[in-house]
Amino acid sequence: MTIESARSVLLVIPTLNEARALPGVLRSLRQDLPADARVTLVVADGGSTDGTVELVRQISESDPGLHLLINPRRIQSAAINLAAKTFGRGADVLVRCDAHAAYPAGFVRRLLETLDRTQADAVVVPMDSCGTTCFQRAVAWVSNSWAGTGGSAHRGGHRSGFVDHGHHAAFRMSSFMRAGGYDESFTHNEDAELDCRQRRLGSQVYLDATIRLSYHPRDTVRGLARQYFSYGKGRSRTVRRHPGSMRARQLALPANLVISTLAISLAPVYPLTLAWPLAYVAALGFTSISIAWQQRSMCGLLSGFAAGTMHVCWAAGFFSGLAFVRESAWQPERPAAHDMSPSGRVTP
Repeated sequence: MTIESARSVLLVIPTLNEARALPGVLRSLRQDLPADARVTLVVADGGSTDGTVELVRQISESDPGLHLLINPRRIQSAAINLAAKTFGRGADVLVRCDAHAAYPAGFVRRLLETLDRTQADAVVVPMDSCGTTCFQRAVAWVSNSWAGTGGSAHRGGHRSGFVDHGHHAAFRMSSFMRAGGYDESFTHNEDAELDCRQRRLGSQVYLDATIRLSYHPRDTVRGLARQYFSYGKGRSRTVRRHPGSMRARQLALPANLVISTLAISLAPVYPLTLAWPLAYVAALGFTSISIAWQQRSMCGLLSGFAAGTMHVCWAAGFFSGLAFVRESAWQPERPAAHDMSPSGRVTP
């Protein structure tokens, strides 16, 4: 299935206050699209107050292939599902994009070529983090390193192949519908949860490491902490719904938090227990020095602090999810998301 032969491609960008970033994203996604490609581009907005909606309406006046869809549930999982129901009738491929990312020329075309070449049901891609402020650059550098992601293939990896999970880019629409789409009760980790359902149904996910996108991470400590707390909370739901989906690198974070907390608590009686948390802090310090040296930037000295924030907040979110969010194992005969059968066009 190449872009020339595909009957229809649905490209969806969920937004919430993305007026500054959206024009550049739209331009990059439009690059290298053949004139005869039937691509429907949908911006699913979750209630922006910065002029995003007005901007999309203005651009759509000169771009008949661009549509605005109001997403009353605000979250990304609901945005993709709603777009698939509203505009997905007859579409062969669903492409998911992010307003925070920068896309290479030919992004959509290359995704379709990979679907055709591999016969996969979905294509995922690596994300290379980048930043502008000193702290954001530190977050980006550590996110691209083993210290930040534990060697996750879709976080700076360079090896293509079939995988369990990755950053979502393209789906065969039939596979997406069969799985039931995203579970809209998930605000985070909805992508990993869907990948679990797709695998259970026999679908294959392919990571194409040659198609890379650039991503701008959070640029404040508070924003980073909240993001990773939510990531951990979402993962706690996924692992209970799909037992066995937890990876060793993810188990290491909650284990480290528990061991460090116990060690500090016991330190007044058993001072040697401090060896563990001190070793962890030393590892973060080594990470800072190593990245600062590699990048030839003093901003790299913040990398260890950024990594520690990511680790601790992810683990705290994981335990919070276990304690306060109810979850049960997924059953194939009861799809997690609502009925994804297209039900006609909805006018925002």
